[in-house]
Amino acid sequence: MKNTLLSLLAGLVLLVASPSQAHRISTRSGPPPEGISIPSLTHGQMAVISDNLSAIRALAGARAGFDLTTWRLEDYLNLQSFACFWGIVPGSITDENSPFNECAHAYLAAGRALLLQLAREPDADHKAIDALTSKIEVEMLADGASMNLCRYSDEPFNTNEVIWPHWGMAFSHPPTLTALGAVFALIVAGMFALFPRTTPPGARGVA
Repeated sequence: MKNTLLSLLAGLVLLVASPSQAHRISTRSGPPPEGISIPSLTHGQMAVISDNLSAIRALAGARAGFDLTTWRLEDYLNLQSFACFWGIVPGSITDENSPFNECAHAYLAAGRALLLQLAREPDADHKAIDALTSKIEVEMLADGASMNLCRYSDEPFNTNEVIWPHWGMAFSHPPTLTALGAVFALIVAGMFALFPRTTPPGARGVA
């Protein structure tokens, strides 16, 4: 429990200290490999991909062979999801004024790109992939998802760029302030529970 709370606190500090602009992350000492371009995702399409993201991840995890492009897209999806608090902050997906909306666009666009890449793999379960792709297309048509646009709807992404939340916008977005305040309060309460205040031996019995 103690280690969990310390990890949460460290993660919160790390994310708050993150830049609000996109930056490149390289996993090697030399020049980074050419990034994979990820097409933009409209505001309306985000909710549909979010609802089906666990199924996309499951298909990626069940693949038999190894494909470098698929692996890089899946790796980016995981990293970008972490940078965006996995979309759990209220308004991340639905509110374009949320400081988390752009980074949510990024990881959900990566999720759709991953599904399309899986369809190109020769050893993939194409029956399951086609079924999920058709389901997503029907849901997008039913919701008119392509017509629901926002400021980030025409923004492409790249596996060499991790999009962090715009922390400067958090103070003007009440749902984000409330969520982060609740997390901070939970961490503080847990720390007090783990490290209770003790009375010095010499002070006991003193009126």
